Amino acid sequence: MIGRLRGEIVTKQPPMLLLDVNGVGYEIEAPMSTFYNLPEQGKQVTLFTHLVVRDDAHILFGFHDESERVLFRTLLKVNGVGAKMALAILSGMSAEEFAFCVQSDDTSALVRLPGIGKKTAERLIVEMRDRLDKLQAVSSASIPSSQPAADAAASSPVADAVSALVALGYKPNDASRMVRSVDTTDLGSEEIIRTALQSVTGKS
Repeated sequence: MIGRLRGEIVTKQPPMLLLDVNGVGYEIEAPMSTFYNLPEQGKQVTLFTHLVVRDDAHILFGFHDESERVLFRTLLKVNGVGAKMALAILSGMSAEEFAFCVQSDDTSALVRLPGIGKKTAERLIVEMRDRLDKLQAVSSASIPSSQPAADAAASSPVADAVSALVALGYKPNDASRMVRSVDTTDLGSEEIIRTALQSVTGKS
């Protein structure tokens, strides 16, 4: 099992990034919460990782801190929640915000995320409530990163933002509508995605 990687960022195309580790390129999927904390291309970064093995592929997921990975792994244990949905949850809210949703029975915030209906939101709250202690313990023990947030460097930030939202589970029409609602002037793709997601989840 690959638990952690440190290397140079070669490319960033949310939710995918390519990490060069001693000459070996690792393709990694990551939530937007991780992308917001990545340094610029060419810089070194350390990511906590989780490997999902399927019949048709081995998929490596990367996370900025341990609390994100613990939440991701815990979500995978919930009936009906796969890696794509877990990635969408982490992209739409932080581990702390998710814990608050569970504690306050806030299904409305969860159903705003792609692929999550009312029944799934209710199941998430019921099954995750007993696991919050572990999540919060890891979160409080996590050491904040000193790495600066990245400035996006994409040739077409709007198109990249739409593509990223679709990859996270939003329908193409919904992704386009979300991006159109954002004033994209002088914004990079990651900033556009962040603002679009905030408009859906109701965060300021």
